Amino acid sequence: MAEIRPYRSEDLPALYEICLETGLSGADARHLYADRRIIGHVYAGPYGVLEPESALVIADAHGVGGYIIGTADTYAFEKRMEVEWWPTLRTQYADPPAPHTAWSADQRMAYAIHHSSRTPRRIAEPYPAHLHIDILPRLQGQGVGRALIDAWRAMMAARGVARLHLGVGPANARAVRFYQAYGFHEIERLPEPWNTIFFGIAAG
Repeated sequence: MAEIRPYRSEDLPALYEICLETGLSGADARHLYADRRIIGHVYAGPYGVLEPESALVIADAHGVGGYIIGTADTYAFEKRMEVEWWPTLRTQYADPPAPHTAWSADQRMAYAIHHSSRTPRRIAEPYPAHLHIDILPRLQGQGVGRALIDAWRAMMAARGVARLHLGVGPANARAVRFYQAYGFHEIERLPEPWNTIFFGIAAG
């Protein structure tokens, strides 16, 4: 039986692996990256390291098979990343040269490390918390995603957070359908370089 539990520091490698194995609009991205950790540096690692109290995982007999990570305060978290997360990575990865049309997947992530984006204040202020959720195929289709979001929303509500948001690429049609079915409402669609649909919902 799969169990949702609080994140532990020893779960960090699993966060990185799951991020990679779901990094192609929900599909396996291992064939795209020469560096198996670089996508996790952007989308998973900082949450496990900087805000572990806002992370939950789901584990079964095979180990951790999914997670929900995020922050209660997007604006403060992004400021903290600029001080505590990105500087070290920027010494490890080169800022890729133009043109971006010729970049590899690794170079696109390296660019994100050097040119970290900020969530627009018009989204982060009314929806201060945000989350990322990724689940391996072996646990999909079992209500795990809904259960993880239910638990995370309750955790945020207990901390006094009123609303939360998430971003998803429009190419990830399965995720878009899931969030809509769950009850998220669309806030805004942003073009490149974001290429993101922002969804929002009340925390409780």
